[in-house]
Amino acid sequence: MAARPKENPIRCEKASGCSHQCHGINIVVAGEKHPAKGIRGLYRVMDFGNQKSDLYREAVSILERLQKAGHQAWFVGGCVRDHLLGLPVKDFDITTSAKPDEIAQLYPRMEEVGAHFGVSLVPSPMGPFEVASFRHDGSYLNHRHPTSVRFGTLEEDAARRDFTINAIYFNPLTGDFFDPHDGRSDLEKKVLRCVGDPRTRFKEDALRLLRAVRFATRLVFEIEQDTWEGIFESAPLIDYISPERHCQELDRIFRDYNVRRGLDLLDRSGILYFLVPELLELKGVEQGARHHPEGDVWIHTGLVLEKIEPRTTVNCWSALLHDIGKPATFEKDNASGRITFYGHDELGAKIARQILQRLRFSMEKMNAITSVVERHMRFLDVEKMKPSTLRRLLSAPTIEADLALHRADRLGSNGDLSTWEFCLRKLGDFQENDEPVMPPLLLSGRDLIAMGVSPGPPMGELLRRIQDLHLDGVLKTRQEAIEWVGDQSIPSPGDGDSG
Repeated sequence: MAARPKENPIRCEKASGCSHQCHGINIVVAGEKHPAKGIRGLYRVMDFGNQKSDLYREAVSILERLQKAGHQAWFVGGCVRDHLLGLPVKDFDITTSAKPDEIAQLYPRMEEVGAHFGVSLVPSPMGPFEVASFRHDGSYLNHRHPTSVRFGTLEEDAARRDFTINAIYFNPLTGDFFDPHDGRSDLEKKVLRCVGDPRTRFKEDALRLLRAVRFATRLVFEIEQDTWEGIFESAPLIDYISPERHCQELDRIFRDYNVRRGLDLLDRSGILYFLVPELLELKGVEQGARHHPEGDVWIHTGLVLEKIEPRTTVNCWSALLHDIGKPATFEKDNASGRITFYGHDELGAKIARQILQRLRFSMEKMNAITSVVERHMRFLDVEKMKPSTLRRLLSAPTIEADLALHRADRLGSNGDLSTWEFCLRKLGDFQENDEPVMPPLLLSGRDLIAMGVSPGPPMGELLRRIQDLHLDGVLKTRQEAIEWVGDQSIPSPGDGDSG
């Protein structure tokens, strides 16, 4: 197993133009500090944007109803962060000074979905909204959930949040911001910073380690130095998080378009060592320069993962694990310098299954990913295949993922897409001719039994042989198939030794 990185990696010092694609943003905040409030971080702005969706209007109506009843109510978290960054807002997190029983007085059909954490589900025509009461968390014992929770103040609610960019509160009815940890300043600087002491935040909830990498990946933010050091020191705590949550967060990182940055952060922070250490074995595994001018297997894997489209779970994990069997199958001829990885596809599928099982992938996704990994080398020979072999390959249930990986594999190495284009042409020809890739069988098992063939493995082999001859154009009709079977020497029922 590869060793965990020992040195604390150095953060990016460039303001722009670096290899991490860091770049500035402009956030214009109109107005002055709100003099009537007298609370640090509360500002008036003229406009939060032109958010006119039905979802937004419903969320605002909930805030308005809570405020009219005498409660504080704010948008907080991702909806505020993403709107300030000019990103689409998919949902709205609402937080309030009202306690669940007070929310129930306004919304009798409200349901408590997280009674321990003060989370209420408020119905609306657009679907239910989660409304969280201000709270203060007690001590954490399992590095995930607090042992106790009490309702708190706005300031206490902000102090318990993970990162400053997620601790920005906004009131769309008044235009006020409550931003006690300078989250908007960090948004402008493109910096990810913990609220308070990073080591405390990660010790409380170790899932924040993966969330930090995900946010830094998705937003292309620099991780503030103290926060980064806290991630590196706290990485072993990730073992306290369930495999299912590991899987969810890793999936979101690996499906991101900035995935190479995410993979680099997972590696340098030491998190990858605890979650998928098999990937670290790819580092330094040499490849032949003619086919892989890009470098070793680690570099190649990052490129393939970056280039695969569309960015589905099956596609991205197939790209991540497609060469996971290469370290164990590496061989180099000392005389010629030729490098081979015989059987790395089959071995890779087995290793991939072990990793996916460990991360609690569904059986459906696990079977699809391991199938793509196991088959990925076959597409290099498609131009030489017999029609029957090619049609079987192209008719696989995972063919879209197969071809997505093959394209990315080529783009991540020598860039030769000729075999991928060949497959597309063949599939196009079948579609244009209204011809199925795999036509119906000329004969069935029942037909063969009627002809005197015994059930069993030989019958299966015979059916496959008939199908091959059909796909290769040797047999074209059912009658031709019947005649061909009649010419074969086939054991009938009762043949063989009786003693």
